[in-house]
Amino acid sequence: MLELEDGTRYEGKSFGYEGSASGEVVFNTAMTGYPESLTDPSYEGQILVTTYPLLGNYGVPPQREKDDVSEFYESSRIHCRAIVAQDYSWDHSHWLAERSLADWLKAERVPGIYGIDTRALTKHLRECGSMLGRVTVEGTAPAEFYDPNKENLVARVSTPAVEVHGAGEKTVVLVDCGVKHNIIRCLTRRGVKVVLVPWNFDFTTIDYDGLFISNGPGNPDMVDVTVDNLRKALAADKPVCGICMGNQLLARAAGASTFKLKYGHRSHNQPVRRVGTDTCFVTSQNHGFAVDTATLPDDWEPLFINMNDGTNEGIRHKSKPFFSAQFHPEASSGPKDTEFLFDEFVALL
Repeated sequence: MLELEDGTRYEGKSFGYEGSASGEVVFNTAMTGYPESLTDPSYEGQILVTTYPLLGNYGVPPQREKDDVSEFYESSRIHCRAIVAQDYSWDHSHWLAERSLADWLKAERVPGIYGIDTRALTKHLRECGSMLGRVTVEGTAPAEFYDPNKENLVARVSTPAVEVHGAGEKTVVLVDCGVKHNIIRCLTRRGVKVVLVPWNFDFTTIDYDGLFISNGPGNPDMVDVTVDNLRKALAADKPVCGICMGNQLLARAAGASTFKLKYGHRSHNQPVRRVGTDTCFVTSQNHGFAVDTATLPDDWEPLFINMNDGTNEGIRHKSKPFFSAQFHPEASSGPKDTEFLFDEFVALL
């Protein structure tokens, strides 16, 4: 049973771990890429509803060691509390498949429920907004409703220690607010040395050529330590780039504010326009908060806007090498239309 906090209930069948779970219920419109979505730290504390009707048909690819930047996953574990699908394929087929999605969910103690009318559920969430929910397996006690936005989720998903990836003449400090592996891959492929630091690490005490603020889950108001350090870094005039949560934290460091969206942007086909041009890009997104453009200081301006609802999708400083994107230019499993933003950042170094 999937039960929403407004009392709406959906009955289905289990295909994952047979236990109870609760969190914020959100939807995603991706047609492929469930290993990437499940391991995206931005889904920490959430129950993920997939609008694409079928899950599990291509199984799960091999996993690497916990400290390795895997080719197929965005982190070392599943982050969402549960996953909801219309249908589940018990027969998977792919040359890379190591095991089934169901076996993976059971190993990581994550419930899965299918047989749900996810179209009706998504329309309900779109009209009413994101809400809390819980999945209960018959014979188990229901979990209490859990609101992940009331705690610092970034602290739960960030690396506990400094890590170094790649090599190069230029050094980029990457602040881990819930970093996706593909951000590390996109930077190291461009020949830079990446120093990954915890969310609360004072990176202003070390030498670097550029600063990168990663994506991450939850409410940006909970991450004041990073904002304070980022505010100090902006005085150094070294290149700064942020993605998703990084966009929100950069805006807050600049003096702007953020707000919670009704149901968030969580899809692989969000159109965004680069401000001052007629150029539009197809983007992957996964966030529940946005920057209030009206609160940006005079020396900052919007860089991208969402063509569906007009909300902010990135900011830039008018004269200094600071910019950010609310969407995911490193999107895995795609689209890759905006990966050129990494080239623009590395060129600034």
